[in-house]
Order: sequence, then structure tokens, then C-alpha cells
Amino acid sequence: MKKSSYYQKVEGDVVECLLCPHHCRIADGKSGICKSRRNYSGALYSLVYGCPVAVAIDPIEKKPLYHFHPGTKCLSLACTGCNLRCLHCQNHDISQISPEQEECYRISPQQLVDICVSQGIPGIAYTYTEPLTYIEYVSDCAKLAHEHRLWNILVTAGYVEEDPLNDLIPYIDAANIDLKYFSDECYQKVSGAHLDVVLRTIMTMHKAGVWIELTNLIIPGVNDDMEMIRQMCQWIVTNGMAEVPLHLSRFFPHYKMIQTPPTPISTLQQAKDIAISEGIFHVHLGNV
Repeated sequence: MKKSSYYQKVEGDVVECLLCPHHCRIADGKSGICKSRRNYSGALYSLVYGCPVAVAIDPIEKKPLYHFHPGTKCLSLACTGCNLRCLHCQNHDISQISPEQEECYRISPQQLVDICVSQGIPGIAYTYTEPLTYIEYVSDCAKLAHEHRLWNILVTAGYVEEDPLNDLIPYIDAANIDLKYFSDECYQKVSGAHLDVVLRTIMTMHKAGVWIELTNLIIPGVNDDMEMIRQMCQWIVTNGMAEVPLHLSRFFPHYKMIQTPPTPISTLQQAKDIAISEGIFHVHLGNV
């Protein structure tokens, strides 16, 4: 465990987590929505520090990052936990559980960096679940990685408060950010979050000089409305991100949305045509 920097005591031994907009109020011995941060006697701790449940060597394109050092590989890792509740989560078996429900590796930040150096892997990707829920581990790994001239890649839904994000940004080189729906109603209904926070995260990282690429998973009956997609693309271009690559991904039935059909490829192509017509330079289709 590692004590968190992002919380405050509110009454007795109850604490309020300040990492993400949920601002979970957590009683002694209990965890927040992400299930990976727990209150012990009035102090908030990360339960997953140094305890990834998944470690793999991936092509960087799998993140997906198509325009950041293409053709290279990265060491990918994930800890349990997520602060969203997406009904279609591909990795729900590790994102929607508590740390006690899954065996983990024990890998310190130094060991992680040593693996990259010894294997000639140029970067580390914090991915598969929501890395911002284990920000203490990401931060320590990322600082050490930069000392060894390794890249740090964040694959995130972007649901985080400004202070912790700004603390981490200097150590992040690239990020793929899920812009799940251009609708606050969809965010609330399908993922338990809010659109404005994600848009703020995208803008903050872009303005800070982090290389970003965006992913939009198009789900039939949820966010496949072409007017919604057009508005999303207009927002991207209006905010100076026409050259930010946009990945339009195909949905397949999963988790709590197994009755929803796969996205027709024609829908993806129509969305791509709209994105290009609105001025986005790099549009890629995923899961096709």
C-alpha cells in the first residue's frame, strides 16, 4: 500500500478522496468507487501500489497510438480498478473488481524500469484498466522511467481532477484518451461519469504538449447518431486539435451489453467521412 496525496479528512475517520470528480466519502475500512483506494483509520491508501495484475509487451499501435513512434513496442501494465462503470467494458474482469479478488505480480518501479532497459523496450504504457486510479504507482514509475529516457504512455478515460492530472503531466509523453460519447447523458447512463471532465482533461493534456490520440467507440443505439459525431468532430477542430488522430472503433457485444449488436462497418465509414469533412487530418477505423 501507499498513502495517497489526494484526500482530506471530513469528519472523524471519514475521508473524502480528491483524485477524481466522484469525491467519494469513505468510511474507515471502506473503499471508493474504484475499489482500489481504501480508508485505514482516517488515511487514504492505494491498495495496488506495485501490484499489477497484467503485464505484457505490446506493439505501440495496440494502445492505440498510430503516430507516436510507430513500429516500436512498450511494456504494458495494469492494476485492478476503475472509476467508471462502463456497461460495455472489455476488461471488466480486472477493472470492476477489488485487488483482493485477483492474484497480482509484485513489481517495484525500479524493477519495471530494469525490465525495459534490459529488454530494450523504449517505453511503458499504463493501460487496460484506468491508470489514474493508481496514480501513485504510475507517478513513481514515470519519474524513474524519464531518468532512464523511457517514454510514458497513458491510456485513460480522463476522469480525473485537475490537481493530480497537472502533477502527473510532466512525466507523460503520450496518451490515448477515450472520448466515449459526445453527450453528458450517455456518459451518465452508460459509464457513470460526465463529459465536461473528459473534455477538460483532453484540453489540459494537449495544451501541456502531451502527444494525444483520441478513441471513440461507436455503439449502436448509444452514440452512433451522426449529428453527435459531427458535433464531437467540430469540438475537436474548434479547439485546435485538427491534427490529433481520431480512432473510430467498432463495438462488439460484451459485459452488460451482450444484446447490443456489433457496429456495422458502414456506420464507421460514415463517421469517418464526417470527421474528414469537418477537418480532422488523421482518422482511423479500429476493430474492423
